[in-house]
Amino acid sequence: MFTGLVEEIGEIFSIENSNLSLRIGVKCKKVLRESKLGDSIATNGTCLTIINLEKDCFKADIMHESLKRTNLKRLSLGDKVNLERAVSLSAPLGGHLVTGDIDGEGVITDIYNDGIAKIYVVSIKSKLMKYIVEKGRVTLDGASLTVVDFDNDSFKVSLIPHTQKMITLGEKKVGDYINVETDIVGKYIDRILFFEKDKENSSKNNISKDFLVENGFY
Repeated sequence: MFTGLVEEIGEIFSIENSNLSLRIGVKCKKVLRESKLGDSIATNGTCLTIINLEKDCFKADIMHESLKRTNLKRLSLGDKVNLERAVSLSAPLGGHLVTGDIDGEGVITDIYNDGIAKIYVVSIKSKLMKYIVEKGRVTLDGASLTVVDFDNDSFKVSLIPHTQKMITLGEKKVGDYINVETDIVGKYIDRILFFEKDKENSSKNNISKDFLVENGFY
Protein backbone atom coordinates (compact mmCIF):
# COMPACT_ATOMS: atom_id res chain seq x y z
CA MET A 1 0.00 0.00 0.00
CA PHE A 2 1.15 3.53 -0.82
CA THR A 3 0.03 7.11 -0.14
CA GLY A 4 0.54 8.76 -3.52
CA LEU A 5 3.18 11.13 -2.12
CA VAL A 6 6.08 10.82 -4.55
CA GLU A 7 9.40 10.60 -2.70
CA GLU A 8 11.80 10.83 -5.60
CA ILE A 9 12.08 10.99 -9.37
CA GLY A 10 14.19 8.13 -10.71
CA GLU A 11 15.75 7.55 -14.13
CA ILE A 12 15.51 4.44 -16.31
CA PHE A 13 19.01 3.12 -17.09
CA SER A 14 18.23 -0.34 -18.45
CA ILE A 15 15.36 -2.13 -20.19
CA GLU A 16 15.43 -5.88 -20.88
CA ASN A 17 12.70 -7.48 -22.99
CA SER A 18 11.54 -10.98 -22.16
CA ASN A 19 8.52 -13.18 -22.86
CA LEU A 20 5.59 -10.73 -22.58
CA SER A 21 7.46 -8.91 -19.83
CA LEU A 22 10.12 -6.32 -19.12
CA ARG A 23 12.91 -5.96 -16.58
CA ILE A 24 13.81 -2.35 -15.88
CA GLY A 25 16.66 -0.73 -13.99
CA VAL A 26 16.03 2.52 -12.12
CA LYS A 27 18.64 4.95 -10.84
CA CYS A 28 17.64 6.51 -7.52
CA LYS A 29 18.80 7.06 -3.94
CA LYS A 30 16.15 8.15 -1.45
CA VAL A 31 13.73 5.24 -1.91
CA LEU A 32 16.59 2.76 -1.47
CA ARG A 33 17.23 3.81 2.12
CA GLU A 34 16.33 0.85 4.35
CA SER A 35 14.92 -0.98 1.30
CA LYS A 36 15.77 -4.62 0.78
CA LEU A 37 15.32 -7.36 -1.78
CA GLY A 38 11.63 -8.18 -2.20
CA ASP A 39 10.34 -4.80 -1.06
CA SER A 40 7.79 -2.90 -3.13
CA ILE A 41 8.39 0.41 -4.85
CA ALA A 42 5.65 2.22 -6.73
CA THR A 43 7.13 3.15 -10.12
CA ASN A 44 4.89 5.59 -11.97
CA GLY A 45 2.26 4.35 -9.55
CA THR A 46 2.74 0.67 -10.42
CA CYS A 47 3.67 -1.61 -7.53
CA LEU A 48 6.93 -3.35 -8.49
CA THR A 49 9.08 -5.75 -6.48
CA ILE A 50 12.82 -5.17 -6.06
CA ILE A 51 14.62 -8.20 -7.55
CA ASN A 52 18.10 -6.66 -7.61
CA LEU A 53 19.38 -3.94 -5.30
CA GLU A 54 22.51 -1.82 -5.37
CA LYS A 55 23.60 1.39 -3.65
CA ASP A 56 22.16 3.73 -6.26
CA CYS A 57 19.73 1.63 -8.31
CA PHE A 58 17.29 -1.27 -8.34
CA LYS A 59 15.82 -3.62 -10.91
CA ALA A 60 12.26 -4.91 -11.16
CA ASP A 61 10.26 -7.23 -13.40
CA ILE A 62 7.06 -6.04 -15.07
CA MET A 63 4.61 -8.81 -15.91
CA HIS A 64 2.28 -8.87 -18.90
CA GLU A 65 -0.80 -7.71 -16.96
CA SER A 66 1.03 -4.60 -15.79
CA LEU A 67 2.40 -3.90 -19.26
CA LYS A 68 -1.11 -4.03 -20.74
CA ARG A 69 -2.54 -1.56 -18.25
CA THR A 70 0.30 0.91 -17.72
CA ASN A 71 2.62 3.31 -19.52
CA LEU A 72 5.65 1.29 -18.37
CA LYS A 73 5.56 -0.42 -21.77
CA ARG A 74 6.34 2.98 -23.30
CA LEU A 75 9.51 3.59 -21.26
CA SER A 76 12.79 4.47 -22.95
CA LEU A 77 16.31 4.81 -21.58
CA GLY A 78 16.70 8.08 -19.71
CA ASP A 79 12.98 8.48 -18.97
CA LYS A 80 12.02 9.81 -15.54
CA VAL A 81 9.64 7.92 -13.24
CA ASN A 82 7.91 8.76 -9.97
CA LEU A 83 8.99 6.57 -7.04
CA GLU A 84 7.49 5.82 -3.63
CA ARG A 85 8.25 3.15 -1.05
CA ALA A 86 5.42 1.12 0.47
CA VAL A 87 3.96 2.91 3.48
CA SER A 88 4.36 1.55 7.01
CA LEU A 89 1.58 1.70 9.62
CA SER A 90 3.62 4.23 11.59
CA ALA A 91 3.91 6.68 8.68
CA PRO A 92 1.50 9.64 8.33
CA LEU A 93 -1.05 9.24 5.53
CA GLY A 94 -0.43 12.50 3.71
CA GLY A 95 -2.13 11.51 0.45
CA HIS A 96 -4.75 8.76 0.25
CA LEU A 97 -4.82 4.96 0.15
CA VAL A 98 -3.13 3.85 -3.08
CA THR A 99 -2.74 0.17 -4.01
CA GLY A 100 -0.25 0.47 -6.85
CA ASP A 101 -2.64 -1.49 -9.09
CA ILE A 102 -3.23 0.69 -12.15
CA ASP A 103 -6.75 0.78 -13.65
CA GLY A 104 -5.51 1.91 -17.04
CA GLU A 105 -3.82 4.65 -19.03
CA GLY A 106 -5.12 8.16 -19.50
CA VAL A 107 -4.10 10.69 -22.14
CA ILE A 108 -3.32 14.34 -21.42
CA THR A 109 -5.57 16.33 -23.76
CA ASP A 110 -4.91 19.87 -22.54
CA ILE A 111 -2.59 21.86 -20.25
CA TYR A 112 -3.15 25.49 -19.32
CA ASN A 113 -2.27 28.01 -16.64
CA ASP A 114 -4.67 29.09 -13.91
CA GLY A 115 -2.97 31.77 -11.86
CA ILE A 116 0.06 30.20 -10.17
CA ALA A 117 -1.32 26.72 -10.88
CA LYS A 118 -1.25 24.57 -13.99
CA ILE A 119 -4.36 22.62 -15.02
CA TYR A 120 -4.02 19.19 -16.64
CA VAL A 121 -6.96 17.67 -18.48
CA VAL A 122 -6.82 13.86 -18.63
CA SER A 123 -9.05 11.68 -20.81
CA ILE A 124 -9.79 8.12 -19.62
CA LYS A 125 -12.03 5.19 -20.56
CA SER A 126 -15.69 5.86 -19.84
CA LYS A 127 -15.95 2.83 -17.52
CA LEU A 128 -13.55 4.55 -15.09
CA MET A 129 -15.37 7.89 -15.02
CA LYS A 130 -17.88 6.62 -12.44
CA TYR A 131 -15.03 6.61 -9.90
CA ILE A 132 -14.11 10.25 -10.58
CA VAL A 133 -15.62 12.66 -8.05
CA GLU A 134 -15.17 16.43 -7.83
CA LYS A 135 -12.77 17.16 -4.94
CA GLY A 136 -12.12 13.40 -4.74
CA ARG A 137 -8.70 11.82 -5.17
CA VAL A 138 -7.07 10.22 -8.19
CA THR A 139 -3.54 8.87 -8.63
CA LEU A 140 -1.63 9.91 -11.76
CA ASP A 141 1.70 8.16 -12.33
CA GLY A 142 1.73 7.45 -8.60
CA ALA A 143 0.98 11.00 -7.46
CA SER A 144 -2.10 11.59 -5.29
CA LEU A 145 -4.00 14.56 -6.74
CA THR A 146 -7.36 16.26 -6.27
CA VAL A 147 -9.98 16.25 -9.02
CA VAL A 148 -11.07 19.86 -9.58
CA ASP A 149 -13.60 19.23 -12.36
CA PHE A 150 -14.79 16.54 -14.79
CA ASP A 151 -17.11 15.84 -17.71
CA ASN A 152 -18.25 12.69 -19.53
CA ASP A 153 -14.82 11.33 -20.49
CA SER A 154 -12.15 13.48 -18.83
CA PHE A 155 -11.21 15.21 -15.60
CA LYS A 156 -8.94 18.03 -14.45
CA VAL A 157 -6.27 18.26 -11.77
CA SER A 158 -4.44 21.39 -10.63
CA LEU A 159 -0.73 21.53 -9.71
CA ILE A 160 0.96 24.30 -7.73
CA PRO A 161 4.55 25.18 -8.79
CA HIS A 162 6.10 23.06 -5.99
CA THR A 163 4.20 19.94 -7.08
CA GLN A 164 5.14 20.55 -10.72
CA LYS A 165 8.80 20.26 -9.71
CA MET A 166 8.36 17.20 -7.49
CA ILE A 167 6.57 14.86 -9.91
CA THR A 168 7.00 13.93 -13.57
CA LEU A 169 3.57 15.31 -14.49
CA GLY A 170 5.14 18.77 -14.41
CA GLU A 171 7.17 17.84 -17.52
CA LYS A 172 4.42 16.04 -19.43
CA LYS A 173 2.99 17.31 -22.69
CA VAL A 174 -0.37 17.09 -24.45
CA GLY A 175 -0.67 13.60 -25.96
CA ASP A 176 1.43 11.89 -23.28
CA TYR A 177 0.08 8.74 -21.62
CA ILE A 178 -0.25 8.62 -17.86
CA ASN A 179 -1.09 5.84 -15.39
CA VAL A 180 -4.43 6.24 -13.62
CA GLU A 181 -5.52 4.59 -10.39
CA THR A 182 -8.95 5.61 -9.16
CA ASP A 183 -9.97 5.69 -5.51
CA ILE A 184 -10.18 2.18 -4.04
CA VAL A 185 -13.11 3.14 -1.77
CA GLY A 186 -15.29 3.98 -4.77
CA LYS A 187 -14.46 0.67 -6.45
CA TYR A 188 -15.46 -1.34 -3.39
CA ILE A 189 -18.75 0.56 -3.03
CA ASP A 190 -19.49 0.00 -6.71
CA ARG A 191 -18.76 -3.73 -6.42
CA ILE A 192 -20.96 -4.17 -3.35
CA LEU A 193 -23.90 -2.35 -4.92
CA PHE A 194 -23.75 -4.18 -8.24
CA PHE A 195 -23.06 -7.54 -6.57
CA GLU A 196 -26.30 -7.28 -4.60
CA LYS A 197 -28.17 -6.10 -7.71
CA ASP A 198 -26.78 -8.99 -9.77
CA LYS A 199 -27.80 -11.47 -7.08
CA GLU A 200 -31.30 -10.01 -7.01
CA ASN A 201 -31.66 -10.23 -10.79
CA SER A 202 -30.30 -13.77 -10.78
CA SER A 203 -32.81 -14.78 -8.14
CA LYS A 204 -35.69 -13.30 -10.16
CA ASN A 205 -34.61 -15.18 -13.26
CA ASN A 206 -34.18 -18.52 -11.48
CA ILE A 207 -37.48 -20.20 -12.40
CA SER A 208 -37.66 -23.61 -10.76
CA LYS A 209 -40.29 -26.37 -10.63
CA ASP A 210 -41.18 -25.28 -7.08
CA PHE A 211 -41.70 -21.73 -8.29
CA LEU A 212 -44.05 -22.92 -11.06
CA VAL A 213 -46.02 -25.12 -8.61
CA GLU A 214 -46.37 -22.33 -6.07
CA ASN A 215 -47.67 -19.96 -8.74
CA GLY A 216 -50.16 -22.40 -10.35
CA PHE A 217 -48.26 -23.09 -13.58
CA TYR A 218 -47.52 -26.78 -12.91
